Amino acid sequence: MTGMFDLTGKVAIVTGGNGGIGLGMARGLATAGATVVIAARNAAKSAGAVKALEELGGKASQAEVDVRDEASVRDMVEGTVRRHGRLDILINNAGINVRKPPNEISLSEWTSVIETNLTSAYLCSHAAYPHLKRAAGGKVINIGSMMSIFGAPFTPAYAASKGGIVQFTRVCATAWAGDNIQVNAVLPGWIETELTVRARQEVPGLHERVLARTPAGRWGTPDDHAGIAVFLCSRASDFVTGTAIPVDGGYSVQG
Repeated sequence: MTGMFDLTGKVAIVTGGNGGIGLGMARGLATAGATVVIAARNAAKSAGAVKALEELGGKASQAEVDVRDEASVRDMVEGTVRRHGRLDILINNAGINVRKPPNEISLSEWTSVIETNLTSAYLCSHAAYPHLKRAAGGKVINIGSMMSIFGAPFTPAYAASKGGIVQFTRVCATAWAGDNIQVNAVLPGWIETELTVRARQEVPGLHERVLARTPAGRWGTPDDHAGIAVFLCSRASDFVTGTAIPVDGGYSVQG
């Protein structure tokens, strides 16, 4: 069975992969044998992520990218293919949040969140598609959220973007199935990251409510996403496409 999860020879781009859930997924892919390109704006932070993957025995490089800019995204994809010879896997992980109720969020804040979280997934997928098709077995993971399922008064743009991620995943899955490209979404629950540290500071009582609702009795960690990344990027998931899989310790099924 181990061969079904072997990613040796595969090349993966992980946007926003220099921290949080993206880095957790990158660690999983690198451990399974993939060459991982950490794509993000902060070059120094990306260099640290690359070093961490190499210390695990993985192969990695970095690419600077503004995922909201079409030319920058195309440069990232084409640069990856020039450097590594191919592209097999794309993880659309880059994301931001602005925590305000819908009557307070500004248009510029709304646009920034939608462009970073949702439009970027379109831009990266659009640019990667020809190379994934050429790989004859491409894989795409889009990162959604519990806000793809639930509403919350303080996440209007974020929830809209993550709901859109699930629908975009389904569209790409049906459009590209004939090219042997599988497209799936992962819906993280409440995970210990820089974003959620700020959430706990900004939303009173959030920590306690998350623990009370999560059957696993804890917040998740970025490394809780390493296994699902390997599964969805390997031959083991060749007949899995268009899904939205919660990784949430049971949060979404708790009554």
